[in-house]
Amino acid sequence: MSSFDIGLSALNAAMKALDVVGNNVSNASTEGYHKQVVDLTASYSVTNGNRLVGGGVDVTGVTSVIDKYLEQEILKQQSALNQNTQEASVLTDIETAFGELSTSSTGLSTSISNYFNALSSLSAHPDEISYQNEVLTTGEEMAGQFNTLGKYLNNLKVETKLQVDNDVKQINTLSGQIAELNGNIQHIEMTGGHANNLVDQRDALISKMSQLTGVQTQEMDNGVVDVSVFGVSVVVGTDTINLETGLQSDGKLGISAAGAYAYDTTADGGNIGGLLEIYNNTVNGISTNLDTLAGSIIQQVNKCHVQGVGTDGSFTELDGQTMSSGSIGDYVPPVNNGESFFVRVTYTDPTTKKVTVTRQEIGVSTAESLSDIADDISTHITGLSATAYNNKLSIQASANYKFDFLPAVLPEPTGTTGTFAGSSSPTVSVSGTYTGDKNQTFTFRVVGNGSVGNGTLNLEVKDGAGKVVDNLNIGSGYAAGDELDFGYGVKVEIGSGALSENDSFQVGAYSDTDTSGLLSTVGMNTFFTGTSATDIAVSSELTDNPGRVASASGADGTDNNNATKLASLSDLKIDDLNSMTISDYYQQLVTNIGEQASVKKTAQTNSEDLILSLTNQESNVSGVDINEESAKMLVYEQMFQAASKYITTVNNSITSLMDIL
Repeated sequence: MSSFDIGLSALNAAMKALDVVGNNVSNASTEGYHKQVVDLTASYSVTNGNRLVGGGVDVTGVTSVIDKYLEQEILKQQSALNQNTQEASVLTDIETAFGELSTSSTGLSTSISNYFNALSSLSAHPDEISYQNEVLTTGEEMAGQFNTLGKYLNNLKVETKLQVDNDVKQINTLSGQIAELNGNIQHIEMTGGHANNLVDQRDALISKMSQLTGVQTQEMDNGVVDVSVFGVSVVVGTDTINLETGLQSDGKLGISAAGAYAYDTTADGGNIGGLLEIYNNTVNGISTNLDTLAGSIIQQVNKCHVQGVGTDGSFTELDGQTMSSGSIGDYVPPVNNGESFFVRVTYTDPTTKKVTVTRQEIGVSTAESLSDIADDISTHITGLSATAYNNKLSIQASANYKFDFLPAVLPEPTGTTGTFAGSSSPTVSVSGTYTGDKNQTFTFRVVGNGSVGNGTLNLEVKDGAGKVVDNLNIGSGYAAGDELDFGYGVKVEIGSGALSENDSFQVGAYSDTDTSGLLSTVGMNTFFTGTSATDIAVSSELTDNPGRVASASGADGTDNNNATKLASLSDLKIDDLNSMTISDYYQQLVTNIGEQASVKKTAQTNSEDLILSLTNQESNVSGVDINEESAKMLVYEQMFQAASKYITTVNNSITSLMDIL
């Protein structure tokens, strides 16, 4: 190689090196740009006689300074940061919504308290319409707060899905751009060029994709990189596969290759990972808890309200709510199979004005239809007829009949035997309000012989299990017609007459006249309609007739027992609420939201700190240092000048030699 070639190689190397320095300086602030360095190698040597002569310098390439492990870790942590940020943002919004509604004077927590306080006030004034209206008003306010929160969460899910749809479209766009750059990079590399700037552009797009979801990359030949997300290879060389969103049969939102319908609902990382977590778990969990709370209030209040009456008294007709199905097995809340409900019927003889009260049991099976129940009522209960038109149970009373579902004891006993069943038997009257916690039949048996109020004569009282609970004296010392209290809030009176050993009668006592739950489920004399936070509402039958607010459960309908029982529901530990009270369950719900938001905010902060540390490291490795580039510029400038002088010197020497020759 000639001396000129050596000099020219130095000039070429200096020019290329200066080009690289200029490119670095120009992109010092370009996001995603990696510092480039020129690779210089001493050229091959030649033998000149006995001497080995150098061949100058070769430019073997231009290399981007990249720490692959560090870059991958940044992508991973960027995905984690965006997921934590997304979840923290949404949870903070939810916390704010619940916080505002729970702490304001019209918030849900306050509304719940106001409602049960109004019921407590009604128990002190059961026959005053102003207190009945207050119960209705506070009930509507509470239902409105549930509706607001329920609809907010539903709207949040809709907005979340729209955002996922948009982010997936962005991934599809980025995939196309990455594939296009792959093609350009491959072409340049295969023709011997260096596509470092294009590689940086492509890597910047991959970084943007990592902000949307977790990204996996694989380097291929000629600078090509394949990209996978959600288990789908969205970029393979210069080809792409589009993604789409969809819902699984369980209602969860997922991502799939377009047309494959194999939805990934548990994607990890990026905005989409956070949004899927919010949609599939966070919001669903909060909605479920809120619906559970609303549903428990509806069920507990309705079950109690069904078994009471207001100042309007018993019913001549009653309509339930329209059900979605005629099959009892489909109902929500579910009906208890094999249980029953009891209807109390009052008949007033139009001539004698004598009042007769009876109670009839109607069995319920989940295999039946609502029409079957209506037929049973019409067939087995004198004075009542029922229909189930359009899946709505309606009961009508004939003239001189009324009905209700009160647990009040019947004024006359049942199952009388012996003298009690005779035409001249002593009269027995029953009164009081049963205070037991389960339905049962008490049996009264005469012990001894004689007339009431004389000699040794007792009534042995057994509960439904056959256990003796009391022995009542009706012999000497007892005045016929006096009340006999054997406990449980029920009293009997025995009139004058003679009795014989083992004469007996029975008294049915009820704590629950709807063990099946059918009446409350189908909306017969219920306070609330609906089953969840989004559809809970006060029955229009009550708002139109405040006198139907069921404050009483006694036979004459003038007591406050049912209002007291309704008010006490606020202190009841409910199984469906994890054995917590209504207020405690709601407070735990709000607290859990706050805790989740706090955890995600902490995770976000930790991710930000880690990203900052990694990007500082990456900047030290791949970032452009202007001072360093300036120093290199001086070196290459001097190299160029020296090579130029070297060529000039060689040229002058050859010229001088030619002049001598």
